[in-house]
Amino acid sequence: MAAMSKIATGNGHGENSPYFDGWKAYETDPFHPIDRPDGVIQMGLAENQLCFDFIKKWLIKHPEASVSTAQGVNKFKEMALFQDYHGMPEFRRAVAKFMGKVRGDRVKFDPDRIVMSGGATGAHETLAFCLADPGEAFLVPTPYYPGFDRDLKWRTGVELVPVHCESSNNFKITRDALEAAYVKAQEANLRVKGLLITNPSNPLGTILDRDTLKNVVGFINEKNIHLIGDEIYAATVFMEPEFVSISEIIEEDDVECNRDLIHIVYSLSKDMGFPGFRVGIVYSYNDAVVSCARKMSSFGLVSSQTQHLIASMLSDDDFVDDFIAESKNLLFKRHKYFTRSLSQVGIGSLKSNAGLFIWMDLRRLLREKTFEAEMELWRVIINEVKLNVSPGSSFHCHEPGWFRVCFANMDDNTMAVALSRIRTFVLKNNEAMVPPRKLCRLSSLKLSLSRRMDDLMSPSILSPHSPLPQSPLVRARN
Repeated sequence: MAAMSKIATGNGHGENSPYFDGWKAYETDPFHPIDRPDGVIQMGLAENQLCFDFIKKWLIKHPEASVSTAQGVNKFKEMALFQDYHGMPEFRRAVAKFMGKVRGDRVKFDPDRIVMSGGATGAHETLAFCLADPGEAFLVPTPYYPGFDRDLKWRTGVELVPVHCESSNNFKITRDALEAAYVKAQEANLRVKGLLITNPSNPLGTILDRDTLKNVVGFINEKNIHLIGDEIYAATVFMEPEFVSISEIIEEDDVECNRDLIHIVYSLSKDMGFPGFRVGIVYSYNDAVVSCARKMSSFGLVSSQTQHLIASMLSDDDFVDDFIAESKNLLFKRHKYFTRSLSQVGIGSLKSNAGLFIWMDLRRLLREKTFEAEMELWRVIINEVKLNVSPGSSFHCHEPGWFRVCFANMDDNTMAVALSRIRTFVLKNNEAMVPPRKLCRLSSLKLSLSRRMDDLMSPSILSPHSPLPQSPLVRARN
């Protein structure tokens, strides 16, 4: 048998990670309220399912937006024929306008700088190809999305250098941390070509404040390296402080910046809950990057019928305004319900105001403060509690005991089951840790807590909005 390539036979995909192992555990034994009530509940998928009822109403009202309906079939031939890699003009205009709306119309985006890609995954890889050669590096603040190891490294040969952020200051990106990572890269003979920031953060669910963004721009301008701003969660900010885009910062009078160094990755997978549509966007202020990325987009175009539907939907100003408001409202309610329920059993999390997840703090449940103990706890949660949560080590967090838990990818009843399992697990764990003389008091606490949790999970206080079941289009990558 002929040998395969190094890319094909290597493990650069990053699949050997607890992050992906959790997905496999879910696929092997998926929860279903009737058919498999003891199965694994998927809490490792950052998916926004809370607004599908709202979107469904628009689709019913506008059947012409789909070429698969009697009202839209006259567009079928046009959509089925060849479309070049620039993308449909109405699609690019609608996406550019939506990006501005999400940012409070405080900044405008040029449709001619909108470049399509196959989701944010394709957008990141395209930028990596455009900005760096094999063996060169990007700095990435930790904790960061595990998929970046695949998206930016696997086929490009680019290296990622972690910028270690600390829980002591809520994982803020500091100038000292950036400088330390830059020096470490130089000591490893790595040429740093850029810095990648995720704002809002995955997995933290926090946003970067204006001062931090200004410091970041100052750093990359001084080093003459590129800045990639991953802003795919921009519309998931559900309470103050408001989201600030890097596109706003570079327009401020007191900020000096070479705009050729600034690039944004965007997507409709998180903000609108459309990961199956694979709508990714590269937006660059660098003309050469726009030109190159557009040529590369031939390898990951968005289908014409998807462009047509998205253009129709996002051109409806009333729908967009109402959708953004409704999504924020539902995310706020779900986040509040979830974090409040966890706090009832003594589980805390990093204070957050964005994203589809929380950064859960289970450090007190570790046998010892090591990553080995974190993995032991994670295996118990996966195999016994039957929840797919993602350990912090898979996000390159260098402090053990943190876990990312997603809360927007399930209906209210499934959320109640998940919280019930967490409650049972924590109370059992507490009993195991408490000396016998205190068990009597703990039993009373358990009874009281159980009643409060039952009240919290009563259908009478659950949100009246129940999302559709998890899309079968979304699968763990094997």
